[in-house]
Amino acid sequence: MDLILFDIDGTLVRRAGPHHRQALVDAVRQVTGIETTTEGIPVHGMLDPDILAQMMRAGDIDDAGISSKMPAIIEAAQDIYQTGVPDLREKVCPGVLPLLDRLRERGTTLALVTGNLTRIGWRKLNRAGLHDYFRFGAFGEMALTRGGLAHLAIEQARREGLTGGRISLIGDATQDVLAARENGIRAIAVRTGITPPEDLEASAPDLLLDDLTQLDLSMI
Repeated sequence: MDLILFDIDGTLVRRAGPHHRQALVDAVRQVTGIETTTEGIPVHGMLDPDILAQMMRAGDIDDAGISSKMPAIIEAAQDIYQTGVPDLREKVCPGVLPLLDRLRERGTTLALVTGNLTRIGWRKLNRAGLHDYFRFGAFGEMALTRGGLAHLAIEQARREGLTGGRISLIGDATQDVLAARENGIRAIAVRTGITPPEDLEASAPDLLLDDLTQLDLSMI
């Protein structure tokens, strides 16, 4: 049984609105009382806890303060995100739904590897109509790097007997390609995010596609 790991933002869903970033900002304010912003932080491809840490450093919170406040901020951000998220079905990237349907019919195990915090990621997919395609996920607070998240997802699939075949990671950022390389799995990159095309090419994925309408099952 093959295993395919999917990133969320820019891969499954794009232009999902300001709600995710705002939840991070509001959570930092709620827990620390400090006004912060994601402005100037290259959030694309980053894990949410790393974004939060950079926000707090910009607010003059030291590393000890960041470590002590982070668990409460992570919980607050996830709580805040649950309300007010609009219907995201029109934000699903091209080719995603037909591909997921074909993969499910083939019996492929589908899972997530994303920098989103757990309940943010699942809520986003729920509002996009994609939640039920995925068996499980490795989310931003579960490991220190995206490669570490991919490792967790692969190990879970193996423990549960959900993979014994080819493993691929599909994403739109160079960090996704690096995570695949670190785990010795296939890297499939799509240009549906905001990563400059030349950067994706330079990362040398096994497959580089304009979008998932170009991904035929014979390629996986």
